[in-house]
Amino acid sequence: MRIVNLSLPENLDINEPELKIILAGELYEREKLSLGQAADLAGLSKRAFIEIMGMYGFSLFSKSEEDLLSDIANA
Repeated sequence: MRIVNLSLPENLDINEPELKIILAGELYEREKLSLGQAADLAGLSKRAFIEIMGMYGFSLFSKSEEDLLSDIANA
């Protein structure tokens, strides 16, 4: 996995785990990562990632039905 260093404003109230979840959710919605890859990036199991996605305003349903069924079959 590639390592990226990022400078954030001091007044931004966000920690590293939360930032990983937000980045993973955004990349998943843009179909840059699979569900499993996004969960790995966030440091969560697939189940935990799915459960937390809604809390951050991300949708699992941006993918086609076929893609969702494939993700479920591979879980």
